[in-house]
Amino acid sequence: MSVNKSKPHILILPEDDANRQIANGFIQNLNINSRAIQVLQIANGWKKAVDSFITDHVPKMQQFPNRMMVLMIDFDQREDRLSYIQSYIPDDLKEKVFILGVKSNPENLRKVTNTTFEGLEKALAEDCVNNTNKLWGHDLLQHNQAELERMTSSVKPFLFI
Repeated sequence: MSVNKSKPHILILPEDDANRQIANGFIQNLNINSRAIQVLQIANGWKKAVDSFITDHVPKMQQFPNRMMVLMIDFDQREDRLSYIQSYIPDDLKEKVFILGVKSNPENLRKVTNTTFEGLEKALAEDCVNNTNKLWGHDLLQHNQAELERMTSSVKPFLFI
């Protein structure tokens, strides 16, 4: 389903299919306003996600001021990846772009939690809706805390019902 560009909304740009499956699980939560969120096609790599964001989505975000964006990437155990990607976000969009992902990759998180990708995101959505940290507090996700808090405060008014 497409979002209404004139109302507050958030787009999710997944790096790969595992991240896409996680994002799809998130939007299936009954407490999520599915008309305010859309999962985009996979970018086929975190660098391609950044390139797509810069070339395709920055101009659209500047055109549609109610648009926010999540880049779902694998951090691949690289502590510098967040700051690297943030350096490409224009200053006027920094408050509307969020970078989230598993410290290693989603496959590792799925294995250690013994669940499906969509099951992971359903649990992550429940954490957001209920202000809990059950799965977001996991060792492979806790590095997202600052971005998550920033994102939740921005999207809560229109995304959670």
